[in-house]
Amino acid sequence: MENTWQYILIIVVAIIIGVAIIKSKQKDFRLEANKLIEYLGGKDNILNYETNKSRFIVELKDTKKVNKEGIQKIGAQGIVEIDNQLKIILGEQAQKIKKYIDALK
Repeated sequence: MENTWQYILIIVVAIIIGVAIIKSKQKDFRLEANKLIEYLGGKDNILNYETNKSRFIVELKDTKKVNKEGIQKIGAQGIVEIDNQLKIILGEQAQKIKKYIDALK
């Protein structure tokens, strides 16, 4: 009987540790979206945005306000600048970040 409680306790602790590890690996998309907005020069600098598969495409008033290094630090795999538009390759994060930014506007 005493061994049973020890096994139950070990299993519960293992589950708690497993859940903590999984949660720590998940990105906080609210934080990512807020950082992305900041790195793009703020909400007022963003004219329009959309996603296309893994790309987050944003039209800006002034591309000089963009912090490309910051954008890459939050996980961008690449950034292409054409005139006043940026195409940011974010992978599967693109859709989630767009949804969060939609909620902010």
